[in-house]
Amino acid sequence: MTETLDQRRARLMGPNVPTFYRKPVHIVRGQGGWLWDAAGKRYLDCYNNVAHVGHCHPRVVQAIAMQAAVLNTHTRYHHDLILDYIERLTATLGHGISQAIMTCTGSEANDLALRMAQAVTGKTGIIATDNTYHGNTAAVSQLSTRRPPIGGRAPNVRLVPSPDTLSPLGGSAEAQPQAFADHVARAIAELEEAGHGFSGLMLCPVFANEGLPAVGPGFLDPTVAVVRAAGGLILCDEVQPGFGRTGSHFWGHDLLGFAPDVVTVGKPMANGHPVAACLARPDVMAAFREAFGYFNTFAGNPVSAAACLATLDVIEDEGLQSRGAETSAYLLDRMRALRHGRIVNVRGTGMFFGLEFGGDGAGEFAADLVEDMVARGFLLNRIGRGGATLKIRPPMVFGRAEADLLADALQAALAAR
Repeated sequence: MTETLDQRRARLMGPNVPTFYRKPVHIVRGQGGWLWDAAGKRYLDCYNNVAHVGHCHPRVVQAIAMQAAVLNTHTRYHHDLILDYIERLTATLGHGISQAIMTCTGSEANDLALRMAQAVTGKTGIIATDNTYHGNTAAVSQLSTRRPPIGGRAPNVRLVPSPDTLSPLGGSAEAQPQAFADHVARAIAELEEAGHGFSGLMLCPVFANEGLPAVGPGFLDPTVAVVRAAGGLILCDEVQPGFGRTGSHFWGHDLLGFAPDVVTVGKPMANGHPVAACLARPDVMAAFREAFGYFNTFAGNPVSAAACLATLDVIEDEGLQSRGAETSAYLLDRMRALRHGRIVNVRGTGMFFGLEFGGDGAGEFAADLVEDMVARGFLLNRIGRGGATLKIRPPMVFGRAEADLLADALQAALAAR
């Protein structure tokens, strides 16, 4: 009997290897905002922030190929490209952040951020939200809430309630910023009393995995004040909102108007080439380098640096941040015009969009809608508490034509339910 692809995956990769959809999509080719499966069916990618400037962008592909033909080594030798990239990337940041450690994944970058907070403060207590995801290492998986750690969460970790649009902390949108800060303050007090102390707060500035709640400039001001008063660091996970995705700002923390101590980046920075980074102020970096010995064989190699530089070139030369802001406004208007009795909220921040459903079984309704959209040739997913929010996060090359295709398909799928 011929072995199916599902069976072969299970035999070679083990059980429960996740796929996005109930009927897995077998992708074989990508270009721009489009993907093709093994049968030749075309899908509009409405979810993939890895291919930030579009799948297989020729300038990024060329940069990778050209550098791979010359040299690929690691940072125990000198080479210019990694320095060129760090210099150029940190020029987009303020707040004194001017140094970086390159890694291969966002998980590694977030793991380093936790250690930086420990090195600066001499303490181990860490806080995140109760509906988040920051990666797969043993350390950051303690913060991620998809599956509880074996043996329970580490005693030096506290998770605070995440912001919410429909059920805001404190009972109202106006009260939510202070209510969130109050939860952080209580968690800090618990960590101090338990003897762990408080090293830092890790968060995504737009709370993307929490369901993209409606937070805006100034939302985190009370929380920042609490963290600063306690001597902790703010560890800002920009893997999703960074590199212009918010439209109005290159970085999510600048949109909200706060100064992080450490910024982590990953998926979008090389358009699919496996690279990430942990960026910090010189004083934070010096404390880390004094406390920890760290080297990564593959991180910061010349091929990765070339891919990163080419991706920045494309973002700038093709005006993708401003294009994203224009597309965002247009698609948000189209989504707000969608009609279905289960829609309870439509929201967006740049090239992030959330379509939230209510009623009994809202999460299952959203899950069924995702599968319907895949069948129609549109790739997206769901997020938030109970998975009741449709999450749309397309490559930055999305334009009005793609927005119209998506909105029309969404309305047709909703009308069928």
